[in-house]
Amino acid sequence: MEELKFEQLMVKLRKHQEEKLVLDGDVAESLSVHDALLEELANLRTEAYQLKATHRDKKESCRVLQFQCRESEQESARQLQLNRQSEETLEQYRCQIQELKLKHRKLRMKFENQLNQLIEQHKNLLTIFTPERLPSEIESAQNSKCQLLATEILKVAQLNILEEEV
Repeated sequence: MEELKFEQLMVKLRKHQEEKLVLDGDVAESLSVHDALLEELANLRTEAYQLKATHRDKKESCRVLQFQCRESEQESARQLQLNRQSEETLEQYRCQIQELKLKHRKLRMKFENQLNQLIEQHKNLLTIFTPERLPSEIESAQNSKCQLLATEILKVAQLNILEEEV
């Protein structure tokens, strides 16, 4: 009976040893999984830290870009305002140029009219004072001059008489 108990104990012992070996394998496997998980956790923490740093950098870049964008928009608005002012000034200059052109045109037309009148007067004078008629016109002018002088002498004499009477 003791042998039977011994035998049973031995069987149990072997069974426990086998179970211990299986458990040792499981523990070793669990430890290796644990170590792998710890390593993966460390890698994930490193990656998370790097991602946070990248996120911070990207956030800062985003802020800088937003600031630059606002500055660009303000500069663009300022340039548009300057362009509008320049266009208005240019339009004013165009109007002034147009007014000057019209004024010069009117002056030119007035001058042309005066020139045409002078040309017509010159033509009329040419027809009146032709070389053939010039001697008779000179004689007529001299006769008129003599008559006017005689009239003037007569009037002066009449004035003298009137003065003496007064």
